[in-house]
Amino acid sequence: MFESLERLQADAILGLMADYRADGDPQKVDLGVGVYRDEHGQTPVLAAVRRAETQMLARQTSKTYVSSTGNAQFNDAMELLSLGASHKGLGGGRVRTIQTPGGSAALRLGAELIKAAAPRTVVHVSTPTWANHMPVFNGSGLKLASYPYYDSAACGVDFAGMVSCLGKLSAGSVVLLQACCHNPTGADLTDSQWLELLPVFERGGLVPFIDMAYQGLGRGIDEDAFGVRLFAAELPEVLIAVSCSKNFGLYRERTAALHVVCGSPAAADAALSQLARSARTIYSMPPDHGAAIVQEILGNEALRTAWLDEVVAMRTRMSALRSQFVSHLSTAQPGRDFGWITRQYGMFSLLGINPAQVRAMRVAHHIYMMDDSRINIVGLRAGNVGYVARSLTQVLRECA
Repeated sequence: MFESLERLQADAILGLMADYRADGDPQKVDLGVGVYRDEHGQTPVLAAVRRAETQMLARQTSKTYVSSTGNAQFNDAMELLSLGASHKGLGGGRVRTIQTPGGSAALRLGAELIKAAAPRTVVHVSTPTWANHMPVFNGSGLKLASYPYYDSAACGVDFAGMVSCLGKLSAGSVVLLQACCHNPTGADLTDSQWLELLPVFERGGLVPFIDMAYQGLGRGIDEDAFGVRLFAAELPEVLIAVSCSKNFGLYRERTAALHVVCGSPAAADAALSQLARSARTIYSMPPDHGAAIVQEILGNEALRTAWLDEVVAMRTRMSALRSQFVSHLSTAQPGRDFGWITRQYGMFSLLGINPAQVRAMRVAHHIYMMDDSRINIVGLRAGNVGYVARSLTQVLRECA
């Protein structure tokens, strides 16, 4: 049976990680993998997470299954974090949540729900978008299309092009949006643009599917959820995938949730029953460890405050690294404007260099990034930011 299988190429990010690990150069720099790193190049366990884990384990008396919909207290806490305590969708009983093993599973379960309700639905994704978005939706059998999002010349959102395209979609089309810290561009919608986008969805009968993987790491916990809360309050149906990998540092614990906002409590109950059935057929039960940690943090005022302080520290560090990088680039290349890097949010930016230049950065300077020139800002630190800026200058000069 398996003799006929062809060996597939490694995932681009996983392949880049393997190439970086195999590189013996002492100056090598990893700007590829999308995880937070501190000044020492480590991805730390947050202090609030460590404290919560200790307290949670001390009380735990069983490792039995929780539920196919996950940890109910975690789900409730994530609704409040995502939507806010006074959100009218919660007050109206129109929101249901299922815990999932990571953000990718939240996206996949949402795709399965869409397929169950309307199998011919087309999901429209931004150009560009996170590399795994399209495989996740393709895997469910849904069709994909794209809409313009990033203006590479202006290094910002092509909002006019986006609105023009979405305004022509047929009713029932699903539009995948990123709430904040857009991956791979770092270019986010402003609050005013979210407000302008809302009537486009209302008039067109469009269904937003919002991916919120970096809440708190852009402008702030509440600020980063502005679009999510607006759309969930004003539109009858919204899907929201929320990950705890980045803002809680729970990468390997695979902790996430899918919120479903429906037009009525009865419709919400039906949607949750469909999600539970899909979860049962894909992975049966979600892991509880990460969810229990998040529940502990969000349910304990002291831990929550400590966690929020750590989120602020991560966000502040990323902003400072952007400014430092721009400063070094401006010194190395006077007269060229790199200020757009400081106007973006989160971990990622697109340098805008071509594949040959990306390869030159890797081969000549041992600096690793994705082929589309996406860099993870927190791969930079005091000891390498100048080296990266000088190397980029040399590559731009020699490989124009």
